[in-house]
Amino acid sequence: MNMFNRYCRYAAMLAAAWLLTASHAVYADDIQDANKLLQQKQHSQALDKVNAILSGKPKDARARFLKGLILTEQGNAADAIKIFQALTEDYPEQPEPYNNLAVLYAGQGQYDKAKLALEMAIHAHPSYATAHENLGDIYTKMASQAYDRALQLDQGNATTKAKLAMIQDLLKKLITR
Repeated sequence: MNMFNRYCRYAAMLAAAWLLTASHAVYADDIQDANKLLQQKQHSQALDKVNAILSGKPKDARARFLKGLILTEQGNAADAIKIFQALTEDYPEQPEPYNNLAVLYAGQGQYDKAKLALEMAIHAHPSYATAHENLGDIYTKMASQAYDRALQLDQGNATTKAKLAMIQDLLKKLITR
């Protein structure tokens, strides 16, 4: 979904910052190299490098997170969701995997799941502004759907029409920024 593209880009930048804090210097260079390959849109090479890291250290959180980002960029949402979900289970105190799950769920139109994931991100890190903003976008999309459904049930409701038009205008602005 277009309104979530900026969050994918932000997630890549956030991942770079998160990856740079790697506690094991042995893997830090390889992870940084894989992240550079991802930023250069060399997804296959980045995935190969991350898989090599994970073959030696399968529980490495940073490599797993980066693999989720790579899979997302490759359009493999199902596998990316599995990775981010596992990260939320292993590291519930980290908000980034929840946020990335939300972006993937929203891209699939699963707004209830996206909302829940963002609420978990905020619970893990209450000052995580990106999750708050994304949650606002989810609420906006859910409001649009609710008003649309209300109009299907009562096509003559002028108030609902006006509210839907206002929400649709807001969604257009979100997409273009």
